[in-house]
Amino acid sequence: MSATPLSPRLVRGGLVLVDPNSGQVLRVIALQYNPDTLTRTLQPQAVSGDGQDRSQALRLKGPPVETIRLDAEIDGTDALASPDQNPDAVTLGIAPQIAALETLLYPASGQLIANDALQSAGTLEIAPAETPLALFVWSRQRVVPVRITDCSVTEEAFDAQLNPLRAKVSLSLRVLSVDDLGFGHKGGALYMIYQQTKERLAQSASGGALPALGLTGIP
Repeated sequence: MSATPLSPRLVRGGLVLVDPNSGQVLRVIALQYNPDTLTRTLQPQAVSGDGQDRSQALRLKGPPVETIRLDAEIDGTDALASPDQNPDAVTLGIAPQIAALETLLYPASGQLIANDALQSAGTLEIAPAETPLALFVWSRQRVVPVRITDCSVTEEAFDAQLNPLRAKVSLSLRVLSVDDLGFGHKGGALYMIYQQTKERLAQSASGGALPALGLTGIP
């Protein structure tokens, strides 16, 4: 009897935090389960026609504004089935996994304390804290810089100590393009790779023909 072929390894989507200057990976957040759906919205940056200049009708000012929405499910059931190997799941449930996603929206507490000290010392202008660069990873072909614009957490089950055991996290992400980051920024370079990959994919798509549209030519 021939051996059963091994199942292919499942690639998971997730987020990677990198230092915006050095590109060093600071944290990897792999989704426990890949969402069934991924919703992307692209809004073109067209030149405004307020000046009634009709020559501008087909011009684009830059890459489209792209947003990504997904629902990530987190479930601690499997971890609780092996409590000796997962002591944190026993004492904290899935609170650490939820916190890892939520804190992407927070400036570091140390930076807040430092800024408060500067303000108390009379510093006139305090620059907002720079966060790590977040990359949304959905296969090797889609690694794109993003900003999390919305995070909604629905906790669905709890243990006796009210630690969450199951939750759904809804994320809204705005893709950061070279318009946001510039060409010299690490994220800007990654965005250009993302767009160029799309262009290559578009060239690989099989073309159509006018007869398929009921036309023999353009009127």
